[in-house]
Amino acid sequence: MTSKFRHVALVGKYQASTASDASTAQSREVLQDIADFLQTQGCEVIVEAETAAHTGLHQRLPSMDVDGLGRHCDVGIVVGGDGTMLGIGRHLARYGTPLIGINQGRLGFITDIALDDYQHVLQPMLHGQYEEDARPLMHARVVRNEQCVFEALAMNDVVVNRGGTSGMVELRVEVDGRFLSNQRADGLIVATPTGSTAYTLSVGGPLMHPSIPAWLMAPIAPHTLSNRPIVLSDQTEVMMEVVGGRDVSANFDMQSLASLLHGDRIYVRRSAYSVHFLHPVGWNYFSTLRKKLGWNEGGY
Repeated sequence: MTSKFRHVALVGKYQASTASDASTAQSREVLQDIADFLQTQGCEVIVEAETAAHTGLHQRLPSMDVDGLGRHCDVGIVVGGDGTMLGIGRHLARYGTPLIGINQGRLGFITDIALDDYQHVLQPMLHGQYEEDARPLMHARVVRNEQCVFEALAMNDVVVNRGGTSGMVELRVEVDGRFLSNQRADGLIVATPTGSTAYTLSVGGPLMHPSIPAWLMAPIAPHTLSNRPIVLSDQTEVMMEVVGGRDVSANFDMQSLASLLHGDRIYVRRSAYSVHFLHPVGWNYFSTLRKKLGWNEGGY
Protein backbone atom coordinates (compact mmCIF):
# COMPACT_ATOMS: atom_id res chain seq x y z
CA MET A 1 0.00 0.00 0.00
CA THR A 2 1.33 3.44 -0.94
CA SER A 3 1.61 6.17 1.68
CA LYS A 4 -0.95 8.99 1.67
CA PHE A 5 2.00 11.38 2.01
CA ARG A 6 4.29 11.42 -1.02
CA HIS A 7 6.86 13.98 0.15
CA VAL A 8 7.95 13.66 3.78
CA ALA A 9 10.19 16.11 5.65
CA LEU A 10 12.53 14.59 8.24
CA VAL A 11 13.71 16.87 11.04
CA GLY A 12 16.08 15.98 13.89
CA LYS A 13 17.86 17.79 16.71
CA TYR A 14 19.50 20.27 14.38
CA GLN A 15 19.97 22.79 17.21
CA ALA A 16 22.51 20.49 18.83
CA SER A 17 25.56 21.77 16.94
CA THR A 18 27.79 21.15 20.00
CA ALA A 19 26.71 17.54 20.43
CA SER A 20 29.40 14.91 20.93
CA ASP A 21 30.54 12.69 18.07
CA ALA A 22 28.83 9.70 19.70
CA SER A 23 25.55 11.60 20.03
CA THR A 24 25.75 12.80 16.43
CA ALA A 25 26.44 9.28 15.20
CA GLN A 26 23.47 7.96 17.16
CA SER A 27 21.19 10.66 15.73
CA ARG A 28 22.41 9.89 12.23
CA GLU A 29 21.73 6.19 12.70
CA VAL A 30 18.22 6.83 14.05
CA LEU A 31 17.32 9.28 11.27
CA GLN A 32 18.73 7.00 8.56
CA ASP A 33 16.69 4.10 9.93
CA ILE A 34 13.51 6.20 9.87
CA ALA A 35 14.29 7.44 6.36
CA ASP A 36 14.78 3.86 5.15
CA PHE A 37 11.44 2.86 6.66
CA LEU A 38 9.65 5.81 5.06
CA GLN A 39 11.07 4.89 1.67
CA THR A 40 9.71 1.35 2.01
CA GLN A 41 6.27 2.98 2.46
CA GLY A 42 6.61 4.80 -0.87
CA CYS A 43 7.64 8.18 0.56
CA GLU A 44 10.20 10.56 -0.87
CA VAL A 45 12.25 11.71 2.13
CA ILE A 46 13.74 15.21 2.31
CA VAL A 47 15.90 16.10 5.33
CA GLU A 48 15.85 19.54 6.91
CA ALA A 49 19.08 21.29 5.85
CA GLU A 50 20.65 21.85 9.29
CA THR A 51 19.73 18.34 10.39
CA ALA A 52 21.40 16.98 7.25
CA ALA A 53 24.52 19.12 7.72
CA HIS A 54 25.03 18.22 11.39
CA THR A 55 24.47 14.49 10.88
CA GLY A 56 26.09 14.04 7.48
CA LEU A 57 22.83 12.86 5.91
CA HIS A 58 23.21 15.42 3.11
CA GLN A 59 25.55 12.87 1.50
CA ARG A 60 22.77 10.25 1.33
CA LEU A 61 19.46 12.09 1.10
CA PRO A 62 18.16 15.31 -0.51
CA SER A 63 17.79 18.27 1.83
CA MET A 64 15.97 21.62 1.91
CA ASP A 65 15.74 24.58 4.24
CA VAL A 66 12.62 24.96 6.38
CA ASP A 67 10.79 27.19 3.89
CA GLY A 68 11.52 24.72 1.13
CA LEU A 69 10.11 21.90 3.24
CA GLY A 70 6.97 23.92 3.92
CA ARG A 71 6.38 24.55 0.23
CA HIS A 72 7.23 21.04 -0.96
CA CYS A 73 6.34 18.47 1.71
CA ASP A 74 3.00 16.91 2.64
CA VAL A 75 3.95 16.06 6.23
CA GLY A 76 6.89 16.46 8.61
CA ILE A 77 8.35 13.74 10.84
CA VAL A 78 10.07 15.40 13.81
CA VAL A 79 12.55 13.26 15.76
CA GLY A 80 13.65 14.71 19.10
CA GLY A 81 12.09 16.29 22.14
CA ASP A 82 9.47 18.98 22.58
CA GLY A 83 12.08 21.70 21.99
CA THR A 84 12.77 20.36 18.51
CA MET A 85 9.04 20.29 17.76
CA LEU A 86 8.53 23.83 19.10
CA GLY A 87 11.25 25.19 16.84
CA ILE A 88 10.15 23.55 13.60
CA GLY A 89 6.44 23.90 14.40
CA ARG A 90 6.61 27.71 14.56
CA HIS A 91 8.38 27.85 11.20
CA LEU A 92 6.11 25.43 9.35
CA ALA A 93 2.82 26.73 10.78
CA ARG A 94 2.42 29.31 8.02
CA TYR A 95 2.50 26.53 5.43
CA GLY A 96 -0.05 24.35 7.23
CA THR A 97 2.31 21.35 7.12
CA PRO A 98 1.07 18.66 9.55
CA LEU A 99 3.66 17.23 11.95
CA ILE A 100 4.21 13.82 13.53
CA GLY A 101 6.50 13.63 16.57
CA ILE A 102 8.81 10.74 17.44
CA ASN A 103 10.22 11.20 20.93
CA GLN A 104 14.00 11.11 21.28
CA GLY A 105 14.01 13.55 24.18
CA ARG A 106 12.78 13.41 27.77
CA LEU A 107 9.09 14.00 28.54
CA GLY A 108 7.74 14.41 25.03
CA PHE A 109 4.31 15.99 25.56
CA ILE A 110 4.04 16.86 21.86
CA THR A 111 6.46 14.27 20.43
CA ASP A 112 4.32 11.38 21.50
CA ILE A 113 5.46 8.32 19.49
CA ALA A 114 8.04 6.17 21.28
CA LEU A 115 11.22 5.72 19.25
CA ASP A 116 11.39 1.98 19.89
CA ASP A 117 7.85 1.48 18.54
CA TYR A 118 7.74 4.01 15.71
CA GLN A 119 7.37 1.59 12.77
CA HIS A 120 4.32 -0.14 14.25
CA VAL A 121 2.67 3.21 15.08
CA LEU A 122 3.75 5.18 12.02
CA GLN A 123 2.73 2.73 9.31
CA PRO A 124 -1.07 3.12 9.66
CA MET A 125 -0.66 6.89 10.10
CA LEU A 126 1.13 7.14 6.76
CA HIS A 127 -1.85 5.42 5.17
CA GLY A 128 -4.40 7.85 6.57
CA GLN A 129 -5.25 6.43 9.99
CA TYR A 130 -4.58 9.27 12.42
CA GLU A 131 -6.20 11.92 14.57
CA GLU A 132 -5.64 15.64 13.94
CA ASP A 133 -4.91 18.20 16.61
CA ALA A 134 -4.52 21.94 15.93
CA ARG A 135 -2.61 24.10 18.43
CA PRO A 136 -2.86 27.90 18.02
CA LEU A 137 0.25 30.04 18.21
CA MET A 138 0.78 33.35 19.97
CA HIS A 139 2.15 36.39 18.16
CA ALA A 140 4.23 38.71 20.33
CA ARG A 141 5.63 42.17 19.62
CA VAL A 142 8.07 44.32 21.59
CA VAL A 143 7.23 48.00 21.08
CA ARG A 144 9.70 50.75 21.99
CA ASN A 145 8.89 54.42 21.40
CA GLU A 146 5.88 53.38 19.29
CA GLN A 147 8.09 51.25 17.03
CA CYS A 148 8.10 47.46 16.86
CA VAL A 149 11.69 46.40 17.60
CA PHE A 150 11.14 42.63 17.87
CA GLU A 151 8.41 40.12 17.09
CA ALA A 152 8.10 36.36 17.32
CA LEU A 153 5.69 33.44 17.36
CA ALA A 154 5.35 31.13 20.35
CA MET A 155 3.64 27.76 20.78
CA ASN A 156 4.22 27.41 24.53
CA ASP A 157 4.69 30.77 26.19
CA VAL A 158 5.96 34.33 26.28
CA VAL A 159 7.95 35.06 29.44
CA VAL A 160 9.06 38.46 30.75
CA ASN A 161 11.53 38.09 33.62
CA ARG A 162 14.37 39.66 35.54
CA GLY A 163 18.08 39.12 35.10
CA GLY A 164 19.89 36.42 37.04
CA THR A 165 21.47 38.78 39.60
CA SER A 166 18.88 41.58 39.77
CA GLY A 167 15.82 42.15 41.95
CA MET A 168 12.17 41.91 40.99
CA VAL A 169 10.68 43.25 37.80
CA GLU A 170 7.62 45.50 37.88
CA LEU A 171 5.12 45.25 35.03
CA ARG A 172 1.93 47.12 34.23
CA VAL A 173 -0.51 44.63 32.71
CA GLU A 174 -3.49 45.45 30.51
CA VAL A 175 -5.99 43.13 28.82
CA ASP A 176 -7.65 44.57 25.70
CA GLY A 177 -6.57 48.03 26.81
CA ARG A 178 -8.10 47.67 30.28
CA PHE A 179 -5.79 47.91 33.29
CA LEU A 180 -5.49 44.59 35.15
CA SER A 181 -2.70 45.05 37.68
CA ASN A 182 0.84 46.08 38.47
CA GLN A 183 2.87 42.91 38.86
CA ARG A 184 5.95 42.86 41.12
CA ALA A 185 7.57 39.45 40.73
CA ASP A 186 10.54 37.61 39.28
CA GLY A 187 8.58 37.57 36.04
CA LEU A 188 5.30 36.91 34.27
CA ILE A 189 4.31 34.09 31.91
CA VAL A 190 1.60 34.21 29.26
CA ALA A 191 1.03 30.65 28.03
CA THR A 192 -1.12 28.70 25.62
CA PRO A 193 -2.89 25.49 26.68
CA THR A 194 0.03 23.65 25.04
CA GLY A 195 2.39 25.60 27.29
CA SER A 196 0.38 24.81 30.43
CA THR A 197 2.51 21.66 30.84
CA ALA A 198 5.73 23.69 30.58
CA TYR A 199 7.02 26.66 32.64
CA THR A 200 3.61 27.67 34.05
CA LEU A 201 3.19 24.23 35.59
CA SER A 202 6.30 24.79 37.72
CA VAL A 203 4.94 28.09 39.10
CA GLY A 204 1.59 26.60 40.12
CA GLY A 205 -0.46 27.24 37.00
CA PRO A 206 -3.32 24.89 36.06
CA LEU A 207 -3.27 22.35 33.27
CA MET A 208 -5.49 23.37 30.36
CA HIS A 209 -6.90 21.03 27.75
CA PRO A 210 -5.55 22.05 24.31
CA SER A 211 -9.08 22.47 22.93
CA ILE A 212 -9.80 25.38 25.33
CA PRO A 213 -9.54 28.76 23.53
CA ALA A 214 -7.67 30.50 26.34
CA TRP A 215 -4.41 31.98 27.58
CA LEU A 216 -2.95 31.40 31.01
CA MET A 217 -1.15 34.27 32.75
CA ALA A 218 0.96 33.25 35.75
CA PRO A 219 3.40 35.27 37.90
CA ILE A 220 6.82 33.88 38.82
CA ALA A 221 7.53 34.23 42.57
CA PRO A 222 5.19 37.22 43.08
CA HIS A 223 5.82 39.76 45.84
CA THR A 224 2.13 39.58 46.83
CA LEU A 225 1.06 36.02 47.59
CA SER A 226 -2.55 36.76 46.58
CA ASN A 227 -1.28 37.39 43.05
CA ARG A 228 -2.44 34.16 41.39
CA PRO A 229 -2.57 32.72 37.85
CA ILE A 230 -5.55 33.82 35.76
CA VAL A 231 -7.14 32.28 32.67
CA LEU A 232 -8.08 34.67 29.85
CA SER A 233 -9.83 34.31 26.52
CA ASP A 234 -7.39 33.84 23.64
CA GLN A 235 -9.36 36.49 21.74
CA THR A 236 -7.90 39.13 24.04
CA GLU A 237 -4.62 41.02 23.67
CA VAL A 238 -2.35 41.10 26.70
CA MET A 239 0.03 44.04 27.15
CA MET A 240 2.94 44.02 29.62
CA GLU A 241 4.83 47.30 30.12
CA VAL A 242 8.21 47.31 31.87
CA VAL A 243 7.91 49.79 34.75
CA GLY A 244 10.88 48.75 36.89
CA GLY A 245 13.67 46.24 37.22
CA ARG A 246 17.15 45.64 35.82
CA ASP A 247 18.31 43.33 33.04
CA VAL A 248 14.72 42.58 32.05
CA SER A 249 14.18 40.34 29.04
CA ALA A 250 11.42 38.60 27.12
CA ASN A 251 11.76 35.11 25.72
CA PHE A 252 9.53 33.17 23.39
CA ASP A 253 9.31 29.39 23.88
CA MET A 254 12.72 29.75 25.60
CA GLN A 255 14.24 29.78 22.11
CA SER A 256 14.42 33.46 21.14
CA LEU A 257 15.22 36.41 23.39
CA ALA A 258 14.74 40.18 23.45
CA SER A 259 16.42 42.52 25.94
CA LEU A 260 13.99 45.10 27.33
CA LEU A 261 14.20 48.70 28.54
CA HIS A 262 11.93 50.63 30.90
CA GLY A 263 8.88 51.74 28.96
CA ASP A 264 8.99 48.82 26.51
CA ARG A 265 5.64 47.18 25.88
CA ILE A 266 5.15 43.52 25.01
CA TYR A 267 1.89 42.77 23.19
CA VAL A 268 0.65 39.18 23.00
CA ARG A 269 -2.29 38.06 20.87
CA ARG A 270 -3.45 34.97 19.04
CA SER A 271 -1.62 34.36 15.78
CA ALA A 272 -3.40 33.64 12.51
CA TYR A 273 -1.38 30.39 12.38
CA SER A 274 -1.78 27.07 14.17
CA VAL A 275 0.48 24.04 14.35
CA HIS A 276 -1.22 20.86 13.12
CA PHE A 277 -0.22 17.64 14.86
CA LEU A 278 -1.11 14.14 13.72
CA HIS A 279 -1.50 11.49 16.43
CA PRO A 280 -2.09 7.73 16.31
CA VAL A 281 -5.72 6.61 16.35
CA GLY A 282 -6.85 6.39 19.97
CA TRP A 283 -4.58 9.17 21.19
CA ASN A 284 -6.03 11.39 23.90
CA TYR A 285 -4.70 14.19 26.05
CA PHE A 286 -5.56 12.59 29.39
CA SER A 287 -3.58 9.47 28.56
CA THR A 288 -0.61 11.69 27.75
CA LEU A 289 -0.90 13.45 31.12
CA ARG A 290 -1.09 10.15 33.01
CA LYS A 291 1.95 8.79 31.24
CA LYS A 292 4.17 11.88 31.26
CA LEU A 293 3.32 13.12 34.76
CA GLY A 294 3.32 9.69 36.39
CA TRP A 295 -0.31 9.79 37.50
CA ASN A 296 -1.91 6.58 38.80
CA GLU A 297 1.40 4.79 39.05
CA GLY A 298 0.63 1.24 40.05
CA GLY A 299 -3.03 1.75 39.10
CA TYR A 300 -5.02 1.08 35.94
